[in-house]
Amino acid sequence: MYGYGYGFGPSYLLIIIGLVISLWASWYVNHNFKKYDQFTSHHGISGADAARFILDNAGLQNIQINKVSGNLTDNYNPGNKTLNLSESTYDSTSVAAIGVAAHECGHAIQDQTSYVPMRVRAALVPAVNLGSNASIPLIIVGALLGMNHTLITIGIWLFALVVLFQVVTLPVEFNASGRAIKILSSGEMLDSDEVPMVKKVLFSAALTYVAAAISTALQLLRLIIIFGDNRN
Repeated sequence: MYGYGYGFGPSYLLIIIGLVISLWASWYVNHNFKKYDQFTSHHGISGADAARFILDNAGLQNIQINKVSGNLTDNYNPGNKTLNLSESTYDSTSVAAIGVAAHECGHAIQDQTSYVPMRVRAALVPAVNLGSNASIPLIIVGALLGMNHTLITIGIWLFALVVLFQVVTLPVEFNASGRAIKILSSGEMLDSDEVPMVKKVLFSAALTYVAAAISTALQLLRLIIIFGDNRN
């Protein structure tokens, strides 16, 4: 399939750029989390305590907080209304852990208030699952069948859904971080000198979503260049 652009042609540079951006974003978030994970909060509360306080004050006493395995595997599940905090967040009293826990609470509050981008993202999930699983196989089959442009075009459009999903994810993540910073700036859980640390942790975490969107968009561009040129 080298003839169809799958070798190290000029368009392969797009994949390399996307990979470099993703690796840098991953390193940056881990670097900042480890850095500010060494700062114990002045109030001495844990990530789980902070999450419970935020949820209760938002009228979300029904949301259960669970400890899950892994590092930075924190998430809010709107399906079963649970807040899942990783081992590195749940029991930790660090500034970084409190920031991450507050961010996930931001997602819970988005769910409570029917935040539009979050609803749009949830509606896209079935189509995105189809796109992520079927797009590349369709493109490969289309290429093997003598450049079947119908299959290739459908595959590219399905892949474009993945890009759309990641773009829609950006306001969801940035908004959740904004809510977290606003809540933590009240002074009830963190002192004023600790808030800038949280901002750095959450900003670096948000950059991973930006990097993912850019990387996937570059892959889409490469597919368009390869098969657009071939069609011409």
